[in-house]
Amino acid sequence: MTGGGLVILCGRNNRQNDELTLRLADKEDIWLHVKNLPGSHVILRTGGKQASEQDIVSAAEVAAAFSKAPEGVPVPVDYTAVRRVKKLPGGKPGMVTYDRFKTVYVTSDPKRVETLCT
Repeated sequence: MTGGGLVILCGRNNRQNDELTLRLADKEDIWLHVKNLPGSHVILRTGGKQASEQDIVSAAEVAAAFSKAPEGVPVPVDYTAVRRVKKLPGGKPGMVTYDRFKTVYVTSDPKRVETLCT
C-alpha cells in the first residue's frame, strides 16, 4: 500500500500478469512496467481518485523490484491508464502493447518494496 493509501497489485508470472491487467484491474487504475525488460505487471488501484506522484513512484519501485532490472541502478518504469493497455493479437500471456504513457525513473530497493507489499 502506498503512503496515500492506494493498493498496489503485482503479477508474479505471465499468466498472473494477464489476469491482473486484462481482467481484474479497473480501466481507470494505473498500469506500470519496467521499460524494455521482463518483469511483473503492476496495478495501482486508484478507486477513481487521482494518484499522487509519490503513489506512482511507490508502485514503480515495486515494478522495478519484480523485474530483471539490476538492483541499485535507476531504471525507467512506464505507466499509463489500464484502458491504454491492449493484449497483442495472438501474443503469449503477459505480452501487451500500450500508449499515452509517461516514464518515471526509480531504483530497485527490495527493503523499501518489502514495506509496500506487507
